[in-house]
Amino acid sequence: MPYDAGPGGRRWLIGGRIQGVGFRPFVFTLASELGLSGSVRNLGGQVEIVANGDADEAAMFLSRLLREHPPIARPELVSAEACAPPGESGFRILPSLDTPASAMPAAEILADQSVCAACLAELLNPASRRFRYPFIACTQCGPRYTIAGAFPFDRRTTAMAGFPLCGPCQRDHDDPTDRRFHAQVTACADCGPRLRFRSGSRLVAGNEPALARAIAVLRDGAILAVRGLGGYHLLCDAANDAAVRCLRARKRRPTKPLAVMFPRAGRDGLARLRVFCAPDAAEAESLAAPDRPIVLVPLLAGRFLSPALAPGLRELGAFLPYTPLHELLLGGFGGPVVATSGNVSGQPVMTEPDEAERRLEPIADAFLHHDRPILRPADDGVVRVIAGHGRPLRLGRGGAPLARSLPRALPQPVLALGGQMKATLTLGFGASAVISPHIGDLDSPSALDLLEATASAMQRLHGVRVETLLCDAHPGCTGARWARRQNGMRVIEIFHHHAHAAAIAGEFAEESRWLCFTWDASGLGPDGTLWGGEALLGCPGDWRRVATFRPFFPPGGEKAAREPWRSAAALAWDTGLDWEPPRIDSNLAQAAWQRRLNCPATSSVGRLFDAAASLLGLVQHAGHEGEGPMAVEAAATGKSQAVDLPLQRRADGAWQTDWAPLVGMLLEPGCPRASRAAAFHASLARALLAQAEAIRREHGDFAVGLGGGVFQNRRLSEATLGALEAAGFRAYLPRDIPCNDGGLSFGQVVEAAAAL
Repeated sequence: MPYDAGPGGRRWLIGGRIQGVGFRPFVFTLASELGLSGSVRNLGGQVEIVANGDADEAAMFLSRLLREHPPIARPELVSAEACAPPGESGFRILPSLDTPASAMPAAEILADQSVCAACLAELLNPASRRFRYPFIACTQCGPRYTIAGAFPFDRRTTAMAGFPLCGPCQRDHDDPTDRRFHAQVTACADCGPRLRFRSGSRLVAGNEPALARAIAVLRDGAILAVRGLGGYHLLCDAANDAAVRCLRARKRRPTKPLAVMFPRAGRDGLARLRVFCAPDAAEAESLAAPDRPIVLVPLLAGRFLSPALAPGLRELGAFLPYTPLHELLLGGFGGPVVATSGNVSGQPVMTEPDEAERRLEPIADAFLHHDRPILRPADDGVVRVIAGHGRPLRLGRGGAPLARSLPRALPQPVLALGGQMKATLTLGFGASAVISPHIGDLDSPSALDLLEATASAMQRLHGVRVETLLCDAHPGCTGARWARRQNGMRVIEIFHHHAHAAAIAGEFAEESRWLCFTWDASGLGPDGTLWGGEALLGCPGDWRRVATFRPFFPPGGEKAAREPWRSAAALAWDTGLDWEPPRIDSNLAQAAWQRRLNCPATSSVGRLFDAAASLLGLVQHAGHEGEGPMAVEAAATGKSQAVDLPLQRRADGAWQTDWAPLVGMLLEPGCPRASRAAAFHASLARALLAQAEAIRREHGDFAVGLGGGVFQNRRLSEATLGALEAAGFRAYLPRDIPCNDGGLSFGQVVEAAAAL
């Protein structure tokens, strides 16, 4: 029976993840089911609900509202109060109330969503009005972050504003029983975005003709640039070795692994992928997750994919189609395709057709465009399963923006700029932090432009204005230099490894005292040297280095990052071993090393991995960041005996591990390379455990965290976590935040929250 007006009304304000998730239609349906009269409307970034009801009915409504919401929503009760009863019967969705950004409450914008099962079924149903429509979407799927212009998430504030609904789509939008009730992204072939194909002077318009030409390009072994959800991909036949090598040559990407998209098939969508790869249960779960990330999975030997996809590696970055356009392309082509970022190597992914044609013309043979604007780019996310859990290596489309609670509220909003490599931004306000999608390395003007645009968009979308910027303490970091140029901004510098440690503490806030191992390639330490193999004891805002590695002196300064032989030579020369890098004249480098000219000291475990890659004969000159360490991990097979690394007390009281015994082991001529690589991993895991046990004896109980890019290494991290847990430690490796530099901006906010 419909509820009578009764003695009064109730007013609720709901915040959290409620924009672009079908929340208002859900409220309408629930209230109508319970017979409540009233209304729901967007109020800036929040939702206001007014309804009749006594205390019991109001409690039931609110309980179901917070429990039965749409799967991709995450509502939070902001306030509840009594109010005058609504004057009209029935329940309505009112037009959104415009709110100035300065007065708008902080809200959470949803990441882009992969095509849902219901839309996928409709896409492939010949009886559907949206059969084979490449931009099919509903309240539970489709673009969000990449098309949002402002809050509230109404069609008029998104990139869909230029596509007025046709009559049938408007009826779907207005029908409370329809799956597209108030879906802001709904459209069809008559009123929505359209495809066009271009190759040279040939232009083909229309969804089906353009799709047919694009599929023909792939079948011909050519390279196709496709405008997707958050930018362009470069596609080619993954089984065509000549096409893959042509893509590498044109993109000037000689060795960096290429991601492969597989057609969906079978009950879980992975049947075609399993022909070439062997994902375990956790990897299969990550592949099928709603954000559809790229997942690193084991390659099966002897299958017909190009060997140039991931040279020297035993894993492939694989993923499933996540938009209806990709579903149609892959379904029509019938096989796996390389799907790598549509950019010039080292720069952000491109989003605009004119720019893509101008800058990708030397790479792509043809272009498949669409006319739905992309307001901000979002590259694909990357996940690796370590110790049974999918862990992000890169936050991207579908997984970011990522909202997290802070262990301590901020007194004022801040914007953290991360580091030089794998940069993300984090906007911190109150007890909330929002991490941007991957921006990338800040080595190009276009990357800095993207940083500026993302910084502005995050503040606008969330109704937050910052006056404090957080940046890496290294004075040469691009983000730090940019921060200092911003007039009127307070700039706070945060040391690189303190941010790594704080990111772990911020993600696992139930622990209060930490020993965080921050192992990576390089970061400026408080003593002015380059750190990278540290153990930090304490908590955010109060870290103390209690262990490290013996420093060494790679010649050439920053050249060591791309030339692993330099780190190897420094270790060999320091230990007095007779070793020369193959086919490299190192006499000048050795002379500089002897005089310590441009040979900055480092304690970096990442550089130890580089040295191992060189000493094992795997990589002397790296074609991409991390190539050496990846090669060492790929070479390690089977079990091997760890080498004991001496642990001694330094003059400043910190413990120091000596890497010297590793050098002779890595050069042992009678030992198989796979065994030496495995022993290298085992030795580092044992050394970490020895440091942790020595510090526990001295300082008592703490949780142990693993942070920094070195812990992307599955073999090392699993061995280390197992050893720590067997020794009685509570050990943590980040699950939601990248352990590499992609998590630095979040750590900077956590660190600042403890200090401000």
